[in-house]
Amino acid sequence: MIEGSKVGRVAFIGNYLPRKCGIATFTSDLLTAVAAEHPESECFSVSMNDIRNGYEYPDVVRFEIDDQDLASYLRAADFLNIGNVDVVCLQHEFGIFGGPAGSHILALLRELRMPIVVTLHTVLREPRTDQRLVMQQLIALSTRLVVMSARGRETLQEVYHAPPAKIDLIHHGIPDIPFVEPDELKDEFGVSGRRVLFTFGLLSPNKGIEHVLNALPAIAAEFPDVVYMVVGATHPNEFRDRGEAYRVGLEALAARNKVEKNVIFYNSFVDLDTLKDFIGAADVYITPYLNEAQSTSGTLAYTFGSGKPVVSTPYWHAAELLADGRGVLVPFGNAAAIATEVSALLRDDTRRNRMREGAYRLGREMVWSNVARMYMRSFELSRLEALSMRRKSLSTKTLDQRPREAPDVKLDHLLRMTDSTGIFQHAVFSVPNFAEGYCTDDNARAFILSVLLEDLGEDAGRVRSLATTYAAFLCYAFDRKTGRFHNHLSFDRRWLDQQGSEDCHARALWALGVGVGGSSYRSFQVMAGQLFVEALPTVLSFGSPRAWAFALIGIHEYLRRLSGDSSVSQIREALIGRLMDLYDRTATPDWPWFEEVLSYDNAKLAHALILSGRATGNAAVFERGIETLRWLVKLQTSESGHFRPIGSNGFFRRGGTRANFDQQPVEAQAMISACLEAYRSTSDVWWYEQAQRAFDWFIGWNDLGLELYSPRTGGCRDGLHVDRVNRNQGAESTLAFLLSLAELRLTQNLVTSFRAPIVVEN
Repeated sequence: MIEGSKVGRVAFIGNYLPRKCGIATFTSDLLTAVAAEHPESECFSVSMNDIRNGYEYPDVVRFEIDDQDLASYLRAADFLNIGNVDVVCLQHEFGIFGGPAGSHILALLRELRMPIVVTLHTVLREPRTDQRLVMQQLIALSTRLVVMSARGRETLQEVYHAPPAKIDLIHHGIPDIPFVEPDELKDEFGVSGRRVLFTFGLLSPNKGIEHVLNALPAIAAEFPDVVYMVVGATHPNEFRDRGEAYRVGLEALAARNKVEKNVIFYNSFVDLDTLKDFIGAADVYITPYLNEAQSTSGTLAYTFGSGKPVVSTPYWHAAELLADGRGVLVPFGNAAAIATEVSALLRDDTRRNRMREGAYRLGREMVWSNVARMYMRSFELSRLEALSMRRKSLSTKTLDQRPREAPDVKLDHLLRMTDSTGIFQHAVFSVPNFAEGYCTDDNARAFILSVLLEDLGEDAGRVRSLATTYAAFLCYAFDRKTGRFHNHLSFDRRWLDQQGSEDCHARALWALGVGVGGSSYRSFQVMAGQLFVEALPTVLSFGSPRAWAFALIGIHEYLRRLSGDSSVSQIREALIGRLMDLYDRTATPDWPWFEEVLSYDNAKLAHALILSGRATGNAAVFERGIETLRWLVKLQTSESGHFRPIGSNGFFRRGGTRANFDQQPVEAQAMISACLEAYRSTSDVWWYEQAQRAFDWFIGWNDLGLELYSPRTGGCRDGLHVDRVNRNQGAESTLAFLLSLAELRLTQNLVTSFRAPIVVEN
């Protein structure tokens, strides 16, 4: 599997059991097989209804479409877009969708925001004008096309000019039926000791069964024990229009031919287990279909793959599957040829058994488990191709076209996500998710934001109210018995952990340092200062480089107001030394970094050294921060010049493969903050441009050309996947955006005041 190509949710559109038709059986079997072979993926169905009250569907059917109601298709598109579906797999047959030539389905496909894989159950060589137009639009809207025969693939290219690279040939799936002798199962159907001919499927006049009945007298003359079993209910459409006229006509024909004792009609839509037994009991399978332009036949696939000798008319699927002696082909509508070939097979046990064994061997490639794996490869490829198309579109943009205008600060979503306890950790789209509760990490970030908003001159009353809530959370999170912060708090205000992570503790220190050095409110300064001093010494026992970095940033903020605190200064020196030593032990010329892996919040390590080196006048520390940040900027800049953060789906280990997805807002925020500090420290406008470049990632200049920030809600989406955005707007992502925007605005204010650079002395 290619990095970033995991398919989480797959929606299968088509008919579904218990609706009685071949497409329903296929969709049900395909979904079941993919779900079984890939349990990590969630599979469900969007099913077509042709009757008013629908069917008694299983739970896997999540949405139903009235095939004649165009608005129903649009509602289904909304359902799929809202549901974060990774791939849609459409089963296409002209007759199952409403509108001229089934064109209603195009309205649904046009609205979808994910890759579309279309399985074409019929590929017409001589389409009507309206059918051709629908097929051409279907090809254009699809990401990949699946056909079940080489002839179907050729027709797609020759008649419809479909791109060859877009087409996957995947055989019709079959159940994995054991290779058994027919006599072992004949007792079950009361045909023990008889030679069994077999046809199954929904009955309609295009099946050509009358020609087998006309051949039967000649076959029975040589083999009086022969029995022809015809299994299947009348097709629902045929039954609706003409009732049982076709079946009654077949029964009358058998009587006229005096072979009624040699024919058994099973007027039933049988389940899979029963069907397997019917197939197993057959000596010869017959498909006498009358339409040459049939590119696939599920009944043929089932019986051939189960190891049955087949006599068939040469419709496209049969002509391809039975070529080179794998079966027997007879002319359309020719009863005499059917009689001749069936009799020849019945009298030649050696040939019949050789044909059985060859069909069964080939059929192993067609079992559903193998077909499911092939479909998953097509799904994965469709996602990567969709990504490639978006990247190609993005690469055509000029710098003037990229979204450089930062939006105004909008706190609507922050307010929605905050209650009297704190900020909720997660959201379902833009709705707070109570079930996930709160965390100290996010309340620390939110407190830092409230101090920046104060500096920006946002509504003082509202900002102070928010800051008070977040500050109170931090106070409550600190456990004086352990000297550590808790992190996860349930909605009913129960701590869910004994103590939080090292990074959580250090983020809280960072926020408290900002409260001391940045807030203008005396109450916050005092509260934060007391808690900071109490919680800081524990950091010396930590082994996380990011915890050291967060603490150093907090120390810097604390010492802005209380620079005479020698104990805090000593801890700063110790943490600086640890980061510098870590770099010396790990870095190489081609990997100038502190760790063997680039993971999350990477820029904070360089940021901490830039701040600390500048504040202490230590040029070596400052330059190391600048150098490592410059390397990280280069590494996280795409070929077309936009910001491409290290993905969280595997990160980037030295000597390994870099993960490009899932891209997280927190990584963009870390880069923006670090680059702005580098700009303030050097006055080199290049750093400001890099911060702006990283900020533009939020508003569309990224690998997919999609906005993560939602100007409508004021929230930020939770990440950039390989083919879409994660539409949930949780606290971490929303705070990452708002912190970035606030820092950018504050720096712009400094730019307009011509702030002089701060020079580090040697």
